Amino acid sequence: MRATVIHGPNDIRVEEVPDAAVRTPTDAVVRTVLACICGSDLWAYRGVAKRQPGQRIGHEFLGVVEAVGAEVGSVRVGDLVVAPFVWSDGTCDFCREGLHTSCPDGGFWGSVGSDGGQGEAVRVPHADGTLVKLPNEAAGDQRLLTALLALSDVLATGHHAALAARVRPGATVAVVGDGAVGLCGVLAAKRLGAERVIALGRHAARTDIARSFGATDVVAERGEAAIAAVRELTRGYGAHAVLEAVGTEDSMRTAISIARDGGAVGYVGVPHGGSAGVDIQQMFDRNVAVAGGVAPARAYIPELLADVLNGTVDPSPVFDRSVTLDGVPEGYRAMDERTALKVRITF
Repeated sequence: MRATVIHGPNDIRVEEVPDAAVRTPTDAVVRTVLACICGSDLWAYRGVAKRQPGQRIGHEFLGVVEAVGAEVGSVRVGDLVVAPFVWSDGTCDFCREGLHTSCPDGGFWGSVGSDGGQGEAVRVPHADGTLVKLPNEAAGDQRLLTALLALSDVLATGHHAALAARVRPGATVAVVGDGAVGLCGVLAAKRLGAERVIALGRHAARTDIARSFGATDVVAERGEAAIAAVRELTRGYGAHAVLEAVGTEDSMRTAISIARDGGAVGYVGVPHGGSAGVDIQQMFDRNVAVAGGVAPARAYIPELLADVLNGTVDPSPVFDRSVTLDGVPEGYRAMDERTALKVRITF
């Protein structure tokens, strides 16, 4: 089979790799229908996050079950399924508590020795604890199928940020970052009843999507200018809830500074710039809480799936370019150059 591998910075290739196969009784093999490139994949592409030459890459996919191990009972051959970006057994203490990303037997797609999501098929460990069945009829609706793909990561991650920031009905929310996760954070905040959503972003095409998702205001400035702009929009108080979806020191500093006294920051941007942006003294003085981390997407998919299926939530606009598997290297270049927001891969 063919899959995407990374050989070094700016060196993404599509190569022949061993076929995905059932290795243990709890495995399944999923034939990929849709996958995509994540903003976090770019840190490996840019050489910031280290990878072994030839390592698989990609962690967002949905597809059709092609084979199952003898102990798999929740899915069967022919089922349309979506996979969260981390596999988990579904039975450990952490999984039962809804923190599937801390499962001792779990793992991330594309880690050494595992299949990545950007390939023709994927071996899924712990299929019963990982995969979520989708309506088979969704396979005939490309818009819906694309929206369902967002459940694997970005929609669930935006939701995680909103929960960590304690978004509530009537709240004022600010979202730092205009990537796919930040835009899905706008969706999540509106879904949870936010009255006002301030989107921080400088790219008109992206902030247009934010407005279509429910953002009431857009702040294009950065740094101190952004902080001042949000303060001005909120009578000097700041936002009840701030969603941080970038992961740099500057973005975290901005997030904490625009939170209202007694407010909370939900951070989900993969850290890649140190932690100096976490101003403990400011948090202490103003009673600002900070929470977040890796989103336990498996815990959120069933709830979010219902709203995607009934049309309440439609994250499909974050996918603004499509490529075939052969076009994946170009997809990485487009996202790295910011000429694409999020690239969908069709098979």
